[in-house]
Amino acid sequence: MRKCYHLLTLGRSKGQSISTNRWIQGGGFIRSHHLHHHPQSPPPSPSQDGTLLSSTFNVSRNRFYVGSTTSHNYSRSTFSNLNLNHHHAQLSTLHTLELANHVADNPLDYKVTVKDSEFISAAHAPTNEFWIPLSNLDLLLPPLTAGVFFCYKKNDDSSAMSTETVVKTLKKSLASVLSTFYPLAGEIVPNRLGEPEVLCNNNGVEFIHAHADVDLQNLDLHHPDETVKGKLVPKLNRGVISVQVTELNCGAIILSVAFDHRLTDAQSCNIFLAAWAEIAQFNKISTIPSFRSSILSPRRPPCHDTTFDDMYIPISSIPPPPSSYEDILFSRIYYISVESINHLQLQASTNETRRSKLQSFTAYIWKLLAHEGDDDVNKTSRVGVIVSGRNLLTGNNEEEASLLKNHYGNILSIPYGKEKNHHLHEMTLHEVANKVHDFVNKTANEEHFRGLVDWVELHRPEPGVARVYFKLQENDGDAIVVSSGQGLPIKNMQFGWGEPKFGSYHFPWGGVTGYITAMPSAKNNGDWVVYVHLKQEHLDLINSKASHIFKPLTNSYFDIP
Repeated sequence: MRKCYHLLTLGRSKGQSISTNRWIQGGGFIRSHHLHHHPQSPPPSPSQDGTLLSSTFNVSRNRFYVGSTTSHNYSRSTFSNLNLNHHHAQLSTLHTLELANHVADNPLDYKVTVKDSEFISAAHAPTNEFWIPLSNLDLLLPPLTAGVFFCYKKNDDSSAMSTETVVKTLKKSLASVLSTFYPLAGEIVPNRLGEPEVLCNNNGVEFIHAHADVDLQNLDLHHPDETVKGKLVPKLNRGVISVQVTELNCGAIILSVAFDHRLTDAQSCNIFLAAWAEIAQFNKISTIPSFRSSILSPRRPPCHDTTFDDMYIPISSIPPPPSSYEDILFSRIYYISVESINHLQLQASTNETRRSKLQSFTAYIWKLLAHEGDDDVNKTSRVGVIVSGRNLLTGNNEEEASLLKNHYGNILSIPYGKEKNHHLHEMTLHEVANKVHDFVNKTANEEHFRGLVDWVELHRPEPGVARVYFKLQENDGDAIVVSSGQGLPIKNMQFGWGEPKFGSYHFPWGGVTGYITAMPSAKNNGDWVVYVHLKQEHLDLINSKASHIFKPLTNSYFDIP
C-alpha cells in the first residue's frame, strides 16, 4: 500500500536564511588558538517525560506539532561521543590525554601528549558565511561521531620527510582540500525548527599534533578501546571533522580523522580522504564532491510504501528503556583470511544462486548470534545491513546521476531481518543467506530511496530512526548491524611518506546494538580487516565458535617488527 500526501497539509516553509553581514575573521587559513584545559562538564539530565532512545542514544524531546516551531535537542547518550552541542575545544598546548577508565597498571595503557592544537581553515573561502540544509537522509542520523585511522611505519630512507615536514604537509594540504570541501570547515547548528544544518563559516578544522609514548610494534590494535579510543582518534570538540597526527617513539606516524556522521557516510569520508592525499601529492582531485542536498528533495506530493513503517520509527513512538540495564559494548579488530571468506561464500551459495561475500558473511554472523541467549523457543535475533543508494539513484539525467554518485552526505538505508533462534539453528548457511538477500534486495532500487526521502519529509520536523536499533517486542533478542567498508582507500592514503601499513574505521557508537564493518587489508591480498563493536557475550561466541574465522589482529600480521 502506498501513501501520498500534499505538502500543503504540513504548512511548512522550506526557505533558507542566508546571512551577509558577518565576515570571515583573519587573513590566514591556519588559526592558532591559546587553549586551556578544563574539566569536562557533566552530561545534561534526561528529559522529564522519560523518552529515551534506549538502544542507541538518549533523546530529550518536546511534543511535536506539525507546522509549529519545534526544537529537538539530542541529549548526551550513555557514551560521550553522542553530543550535538559542539563547543570550542579547550586543550592546553602541552597536556596528557588519558582514557576515561585509565588504570595505571594496565599493560595496554600509555600516555599521549598534545604538542600543539590549532584550527585549519580553508585556504580559499567565500566572503560571507551561509547555511546548507541537510538532506532528508542525513536527518535519519543521530549526532554520532565516526572515526578512521591509518598507521605508517618510519621511513628509513635518507630522503624521508622529517616529522615537522609531515605535519606541515598535512596542514597545508588540509587547508587546500577544505577549499573544495568547504562545508567541512564549518559547523552543524540547529535551524528554527531544531533540525541540524551546516553553517559554512570557515571556523576551521581542529588539527591536533600529539606524541604517544609507545612503539608501533607494541600497540595492541586488537583492543582499540584501550589503545585507540580517546588517544589516537580525536574527539569531535567542535565543527564537522577533527584531525590528529600522532608521533610514536619508534618514529611511526598515525593519522586519524573524526567525522560528524550526520553529514558524512563512509563513501563521503572516502571521497574526502582520497582528495586530501591527492592534494598533498600535488595532483588534481579526481572526484569533486557535491553538497547539493536538493538533489535528494522529496517528491511533490510525497509518496511512499507503508513498508517503511516496518523499517523506521519516529522517536515519539519509541518505548522507554528498561529501568536499568548494564549492557556495554566493546571494540575488537580481527582479520579474516581470503580463504575463509571464499569458503563462507561457497557455503552460502549454490550452483544456481551465488551470494555476495558480504551477504554470506552477514548470514554467518546471524547464525552465530542465534547461539546466544536462553532456551526460549520464541526468542529472536535480528541482523541489519547498511545499504548505500549512491549507485542506485540515477536522477533525471546524466548530470544528476553524477551529482548523486559524488554527493557528500548520507545515502543509506538499514533493512533488517528477524528470525527465531531455533529456526536459525536448523537452517543451512545458504538458507540464512537467502533471507539476508531477500531483505537487502527489497531496498536495492531507486524507488526505495526516493520513498525513504518522502517518509522522512512526512514526519518532519520529528526525527526518525531505524527500527533495528530497538527492542520493540517482548521476544526481540539482540541485533547487530553489518556494514561494508571495502571502499576504504588505504592504498591511496599516501601523503609523501609511503603507504599505510594498516587502516581501519573506528566507530564505538554506544548503545546496545552491535556493529560490524569489514574492510580491505592493507596487504592487498584479499583478506579482510573486521572492526566489531559488540556485547561481551557476542565476543565470547566469536572466541568459542568462530575463532577459526576471526583471527585477532596482531602486528605480526602486518610484518611490523
